[in-house]
Amino acid sequence: MSSPHDFDFLHGDWEIRNRRRTDFLDPDSGWEEFGATGHCRPLFDGAADIDEMDVPEQGWKGLTLRLFDPVAREWSLHWSSSRSGRLFPPVTGRFEGGRGEFHGDDTHDGKDVRVRFVWSGISPAAARWEQAFSLDGGETWLTNWVMEFTRRPSAPAPSLSGTPAG
Repeated sequence: MSSPHDFDFLHGDWEIRNRRRTDFLDPDSGWEEFGATGHCRPLFDGAADIDEMDVPEQGWKGLTLRLFDPVAREWSLHWSSSRSGRLFPPVTGRFEGGRGEFHGDDTHDGKDVRVRFVWSGISPAAARWEQAFSLDGGETWLTNWVMEFTRRPSAPAPSLSGTPAG
């Protein structure tokens, strides 16, 4: 059963390895790979969070706002990119058995697509996110973006004297 703390694992700083299809709708398209960093912080006592991903080698940033609906007991995930400056339609869903699955509707290259996000492989030090699109209402899916998250080591806390703590 989903809860307001499902995304607590994501709070903090991350190194992110991205693997993305060059054409989100073409199963024969190639893949591009690029690095990113991310930071996620909780809001609403854990019932929401916001993260920002920085992709310096491509010159853009992404942002996700996640909100937990306590009545429906599900999450809505809202994505935006500095490349578009717009909020994409949300995907909604929940976690069951350590795996989160979220669905929504959008358009890509002028075509209606069903969107699926999956969170899996969750541990204190790692997580995996993937996106897939369907052109046939969810009968078949084409995975087009995968992100592997690795927790960044915490920096030592500064001491009161201004020198690093030991």
